[in-house]
Amino acid sequence: MASQWRSVLALSVLLAAGCGYNSIQTKDEAVNAAEAQIKTQLQRRADLIPNLVETVKGFARQETTVFIRVAEARAKLAGAVQTGDLQQMGAANQALTAPLGRLLALSENYPELKSNQNFLQLQDQLEGTENRISVSRQDYNRAVEDFNAYIRRFPYNLTAKVVGRGKPRQYFELTGPEAAEAPKVKF
Repeated sequence: MASQWRSVLALSVLLAAGCGYNSIQTKDEAVNAAEAQIKTQLQRRADLIPNLVETVKGFARQETTVFIRVAEARAKLAGAVQTGDLQQMGAANQALTAPLGRLLALSENYPELKSNQNFLQLQDQLEGTENRISVSRQDYNRAVEDFNAYIRRFPYNLTAKVVGRGKPRQYFELTGPEAAEAPKVKF
C-alpha cells in the first residue's frame, strides 16, 4: 500500500512538473513585477510635479488656473496609483499630460524661469521619468503577452484553469486623444 502511495505521489510530482505550474507562476510574477514598475514610475512622476509647480510659481504667480489644473490632475494620478487599477492609472496619467504641458510652456513667457537651474533639473528629471514610464509600459505589455500566450497553450491552459490563473491579464493601454503622442517636455 505504501509503495502505491509513493508511486501515486511520484506520478503526481512528475505530472505537476510537466504541466507548467512553475512556469505559470514565474510568468505571473513577471507581470506583477512589471506592473509594480509602472506604479513606481507613475508615482515618481506624481512626486516630481509639486516641486516643478513650486518652482514655476516663484516666477509666475498669476498663472493660478494652470497650477490648479496640474494639482487636480496630479492628485488623480496619485489616487489611481494607490488603487492599482492599470486602466485608471493610464487614464489619470494621460489626463495629467495636457495641464503639465501648459505648466512647462509657461517658461517661454518667463526667461528667468527658463534659465533657473532648479527648473532645468526638474525638467530633466521629468523627461527621464516619462521615458521610464514608456519603457515600463512596454516591459509590462511584453510580460503580459508572454503570460497570456503561455496559458492558452495545451496542456498549460488546463493547469492554469486548475490553479486559478486561466484568465488573461490586461495590457496597459493609454486611452484618449493624446494617447497616440508621447508627452513633450522640450523647450
